[in-house]
Amino acid sequence: MSRDILLLADALAREKSVDKDVVFTALEQAIASATKKRFKGEADVRVAIDRETGDHEAFRRWQVVYEPDLESEDNQIGITDARDEDPEVQIGDFIEEQLEPIEFGRIGAQAAKQTILQKIRDAERDQILNDFLDRNEKLINGTVKRVENHRILIESGRVEAALPRDQMIPKEVFRVGDRIRAFIYKIDRTQRGPAVVVSRTTPDFIKALFELEVPEIEEGLLEIKSAARDAGVRAKIAVFTSDRRIDPIGTCVGMRGSRVQAVTNELAGERVDIIIWSPDPAQFVIGALAPAQVSSIVVDEEKHSMDVVVDEENLAIAIGRGGQNVRLASELTGWEINLMTMEASQKKQEIETAATRALFMEKLDVDEEVANILIEEGFSTLEEVAYVPITEMLEIESFDEDTVNELRDRARNALLNAAIASEESLSGVQEDLLSLEGMNRDLAAKLAGAAIKTRDDLAELAVDELQEIEPALGDDAAKALIMKARAHWFDGEGEKAA
Repeated sequence: MSRDILLLADALAREKSVDKDVVFTALEQAIASATKKRFKGEADVRVAIDRETGDHEAFRRWQVVYEPDLESEDNQIGITDARDEDPEVQIGDFIEEQLEPIEFGRIGAQAAKQTILQKIRDAERDQILNDFLDRNEKLINGTVKRVENHRILIESGRVEAALPRDQMIPKEVFRVGDRIRAFIYKIDRTQRGPAVVVSRTTPDFIKALFELEVPEIEEGLLEIKSAARDAGVRAKIAVFTSDRRIDPIGTCVGMRGSRVQAVTNELAGERVDIIIWSPDPAQFVIGALAPAQVSSIVVDEEKHSMDVVVDEENLAIAIGRGGQNVRLASELTGWEINLMTMEASQKKQEIETAATRALFMEKLDVDEEVANILIEEGFSTLEEVAYVPITEMLEIESFDEDTVNELRDRARNALLNAAIASEESLSGVQEDLLSLEGMNRDLAAKLAGAAIKTRDDLAELAVDELQEIEPALGDDAAKALIMKARAHWFDGEGEKAA
């Protein structure tokens, strides 16, 4: 029998072009499966084949667990009973009992064959996939093998890929035998069927297509910094070169538009705007909103947003059909873009100025005239008044040195009092809530005022309940924060279930 096992392993390894150890592992699983049939319930059987002699041993085993976690006596044993047999055993270890080896000839031939062949097929699939991944290709070119309701299966050489419906360009129709190109979106070895998942809607697809059409990108002379798409309709790409001899836009467009047209044809007629990338975020946003003309921009670094002012004639162009232009510009640049007219901008500025004036008058205990002077000189926060270099404040003609020092002292005292009040308001708030992604101390203080002091307290809230506590949170932001608070439930770290 031992010799039969060695001969079988050798023959299968040669026939299927897989490592002999894969065949041995499949044989061990087949023998273990047959051995399990001796027992009732879910027995755990391990089989070990000696790779040199072909001899094999079988063991029934039980995993060591804490007594409260004991779910099945068929394959688990409590730590107390386990240590009666082996005082050194630890949680997670196995207690084994050797079994009489089953005769190889008595194994259910069909079951053994299926187990072995499946293992070998899996190994072949992994080998083909690994060879493919080693080539570091971004795109897959193939033929439609089968069209299903939720996906299309693509054949490219020995590799199969799946194109999900939600990764297809809208209104595209493919039939069996059609040629198709797509971006390798992810590798999922856990799913049944093809492990390669591809996409035709990801912005990475358009970047890869331009790399094919524009040699200067592959040569490192030109770089696509970012891309945004409304698949099948419109896209924007941001390009950059440090070589002054190269025209970035002209290079991507190509002679008589040949290069960009090739990309557009592949993307079902998707219109592509090519924009020059700039390290200056405001300049980058201005370019991204083209063809709209921008009048002015106010950058808010803290909120990572920009108020972009355009005149009435350019507002519709800047927004685009269904908000498409501004949405793509925001995705391309990574900045939240708030479009507004000059009138709306002035109104917003008046509201913000009034709020700043009220803040200075209350916290610095000054009259409206002093508050207005600070605002006109560019001060908008107490921190600026308290900590800006004193030489800058002394340059204000309306203030003498004593006034400047007094204003700075009052600002610092106001900030100190606010910090003390904030710490007091956070009394009892747990670290798991404070450290939650998206949480800040102001929001935590408001939650604490509503008796929400732990991550689980927040996780139990509904979106509308959270918004009652903090009205400034939009639906998406409130939902995202609650889901982050609940995440540990799904990871099994908490005591609750979703």
